[in-house]
Parts: sequence; structure tokens; C-alpha cells
Amino acid sequence: AGPKSSGRAAPGSAAPWARFSAWLECVCVVTFDLELGQALELVYPSDFRLTDKEKSSICYLAFPDSHSGCLGDTQFSFRMRQCGGHRSPWHADDQPYNSKAPMALQKEPAHYLGYVYFRQVKDSSVKRGYFQKSLVLLSRLPFIRLFQSLLSLMAPEYFDKLAPCLEAVCNEIDQWPAPTPGQTLNLPVMGVVIQVCIPSRVDKPESSPPRQCDQENLLPAPVVLASVHELDLFRCFRPVLTHVQTLWELVLLGEPLVVLAPSPDVSSEMVLALTSCLQPLKFCCDFRPYFTIHDSEFKELTTRTQAPPNVVLGVTNPFFIKTLQHWPHILRIGEPKMSGDLPKQIKLKKPSRLKTLDTKPGLYTSYTAHLHRDKALLKRLLKGVQKQRPWDVQSALLRRHLLELTQSFIIPLEHYMASLMPLQKSITPWKTPPQIRPFRQEDFLRSLEHAGPQLTCILKGDWLGLYRRFFKSPHFDGWYRQRHKEMAQKLEALHLEAICEANIETWMKDKSEVEVVDLVLKLREKLVRAQGHQLPVKEVTLQRAQLYIEMVIGSLPKDLQAVLCPP
Repeated sequence: AGPKSSGRAAPGSAAPWARFSAWLECVCVVTFDLELGQALELVYPSDFRLTDKEKSSICYLAFPDSHSGCLGDTQFSFRMRQCGGHRSPWHADDQPYNSKAPMALQKEPAHYLGYVYFRQVKDSSVKRGYFQKSLVLLSRLPFIRLFQSLLSLMAPEYFDKLAPCLEAVCNEIDQWPAPTPGQTLNLPVMGVVIQVCIPSRVDKPESSPPRQCDQENLLPAPVVLASVHELDLFRCFRPVLTHVQTLWELVLLGEPLVVLAPSPDVSSEMVLALTSCLQPLKFCCDFRPYFTIHDSEFKELTTRTQAPPNVVLGVTNPFFIKTLQHWPHILRIGEPKMSGDLPKQIKLKKPSRLKTLDTKPGLYTSYTAHLHRDKALLKRLLKGVQKQRPWDVQSALLRRHLLELTQSFIIPLEHYMASLMPLQKSITPWKTPPQIRPFRQEDFLRSLEHAGPQLTCILKGDWLGLYRRFFKSPHFDGWYRQRHKEMAQKLEALHLEAICEANIETWMKDKSEVEVVDLVLKLREKLVRAQGHQLPVKEVTLQRAQLYIEMVIGSLPKDLQAVLCPP
């Protein structure tokens, strides 16, 4: 038999775990076996099917590299490709969530995200002298803050009490409300209530964290998470603050970038911090917060026969410096210093300075930033360090700066794109709606003189050069496709509204049966699309379209009515 596809057996058999599946795919326990090496000890719920390739990947990704020497407890994350193809019966359930969630928080369609809690402690009762185990939450939701908080409650308890505790927690998660964007949710687990608010697509990007509501009914008082997904950006970027702008450009352009860190927690946090830099833009490239030489995609990502892929790769094994020497950008970070002072800032270095074994921290690249550095931001952050300003305030400053930078870059594109939409008066009921005009890069670049980023951003530099490079990146392609799709749907919705506001009886007077039947079929098709949340149409328009269909069918001969409305 061929490899089984991953995922749940069938939609019917999954009913008992339907609520659990809205948040997590499964929970795995990986242990170190003297004969087998890393081994998958447990998957829960037990009916969740993983392919052999996926099991192998989870085993390697759930343990730090031997170079990391992580003693005690370590939390990190990884992202791996699903090997069983798209699990269509389940992925169909993503639509209600995805339609309300911001682009950056949508469910992964073809990858799993793994959230790991690894423990390595001395234990004389074990042959090797160490207890080594990882608890892994596998999900398709990018809620790093929520799942790490959940793991810090679950894992210590599990390592003490083992399987029964895990089963109890999974049963509790199976009682949780569905992850609904825009709502404050109370999630009870292990005697604690975690309170979260998943951002919604209609929120302002920098809106405030969830208000504590219904406090008086909740005992014990809930643990309120300010965010389900945001990292402590200032902590992640402390060693690279002087180069945040350059890194933002590299990420915006989808450049291949390796992050070589001392341990998987540092590598995964830096990769996730980099990929979160583009909000509200969706990060459209591949990214691996932690990647090992045992990965099934190792050959594919490290080949020298073609240009390096558009991926941000987090690694800890120095061997990667040798295998990825041909990559254009390598960010080497040292051990994190937890003191209050700002760590020594890494320097920009030429790629030729890469030493295979003893590579000093630095950003090894020959890339020259298009925009000038924002010295005012650095001064504010340094002042914050001197005044011992809380890190979450520093993170908010940094996040706001990156958000405003991305918005300044995107707003001119949005304005130009909006100008390509046909005028509303050109949309008439009985003609095919006009097309969206094509995006002409040179026209856009000419528009920048009077409507460029300089209107909202004080940063000087070669904005035109940055846009030219951006046009070749996966992020331009992703942004343009999404916008074009939304505009096409808006156009279709406006056309449906125009039909519903027209006098249909007047139109029908001189029409043949064929034309009338054609109208019924087209209206039905539009109605089906609109009702499937594909079109932004008011409810009253839908009701009117339904009435029109019934009225038009009623005007046809009985034999045609029978064909169009079979009993």
C-alpha cells in the first residue's frame, strides 16, 4: 500500500474531536530512545494519522541540535510541509474562520506548525544519565503566544504525571468555543481560564488588547493574554536594532535569508519576528523557524544547482554555514544576553568574511539598503533602555514603526490599484461588467511623484528602486492577486445590485425564451456565489435576486418551468 494521507480518517469519524480540531491537529510526545534515537512515543487523539515522513520530521524537529546544549526547559517552534496532500474534507471548514481573520493569521493550508516544550534534566535512573522529552502541539494556526502559554501549563504537569494528564487536557480543549476572530474567548484548561481575543480583519492594525470582560463570573480570575500571536519584538530584535530597516527590506523583497542561532528558541523567535515585520501585508514566502539537516526537504532547500529559494530559514547547526555559503544573506546571532543593557549590535559584513567554523555574529550580505536608517527610532529605543522602560512598551514602539513603514510603502500601491476599478456608472444591468484595467508598473512609478510614500513617511532613500525590486518578489504577486480577486468580487456584487435595481419586466418584454432562461441560470450562479460568502452583497439584494428568479421562471411556459425547477 502507498503512504496514507495525513489527517483525520473521515469527517464523520471526527465528530467527537471537532472542537479540538478547530484549534489543534494533535499532540505528540517525542522521547530519546538509546537504540532508535528520537522516537514518537505518543500521538493524541490516537486516530490522527500522520505519514511516516511527517512522523520522522516531527521527531527531528522536536529536539534541539546536539550543538545547542539546551539544559532544563526550552520552548521553540517549527513549521513543516504536510506530506499527505490537502485534506479537503477538513480544509473546507477553514472558510468561516479565514474569511474573518487577518491575512497573517489565516490557517496554514499545506503546512503544520509545531509548538515544542523540550525538557532535558539529569536523571540517574536513565542509562544516558538524562531525561529527554518533548511535548509538541501540532496546529495550523499561527498562535505562538497562546500555544506557548498552554504548553507552559501542560508540559511540566505531563512530565510528572504522563498520559492521563494529557488525555484530560485534550478533553478540556475539546470543550473550547471555536476560534472566532473579533470575540473575547474564555478557554478553561487545568484549573486556569486563558482569556484571548483573536484579531479580526476589520480591526485597526494597532488596536488595543482585549478588555477583561465577564470578570465577576469567572473564578479563578482569568489569565489575560494581550495577544494570541505577537512576539516580544524588542527582545527578539535587540542584537539587530541598527539593521532592522535592512532586514525589513530583505523580508519585503522575499530574499533568501538564513538565521544561524545558538539554539532553536533563538532561531525560531528571530524567524517569526522577521516574518511578522510586514503586517498588515501577508508574508507569502516559505519560512522555517527551526530546520535540521535531517529534514526531508534538506536537499531541496540546500541545492546549489539553482538559485536559493525564497525562504527564511532558522538553523542552529554550524554545518549549515558550509552548505548554505552560496545564499546571499546570512544572519549570525550569538547567545542572548538577558541583562538590561543593549547587547553589542551585530555588524554588516561581506559574505566573503564567512568562516566555516568560527563565524562571528553579523549580517553577512552584499545588499545595500534602499532607505536611510531611522536614527530617531534608535534614539528612542536607546533612551528606553537607559530609563528601563518595560520591554512590551519598547516592542510596541518597534511594531508601530514597522507597521507605519509597511503602510507607507503599500498605500500608494493601494491608491493606484483602486484607480484601475471601472467607474460605477459604467456598470449596467444587461451587459457584462467592464474589466479591471491592467496594472502598469511604469504608470504606477510615475504616480509616485505626487502620491508617493513621502506623504506619510519621513524616511529618505531610493523608494523607486525598492518598488522596482518589490515587483519581482512573491509579496507583490501575493498582494496583487488578493487585491485583484477582491476587486473582481466587488465588481460582480455591483453588477448583481444593478440587475436587482433594474426593471426586469421591461427588459423581458422583447426577449426570447433562450435569453430569459440564460438570465435565470446566470442569476442563480451569482446567487450561489454570493451566498457562499464569495461576494460582498447586502442581504436585501440577495432576497430581491431570489424573488426575480421566481418571477422570471413564473413567466415561462410550464414545460420550461419543470426543467428549471424540478419537483
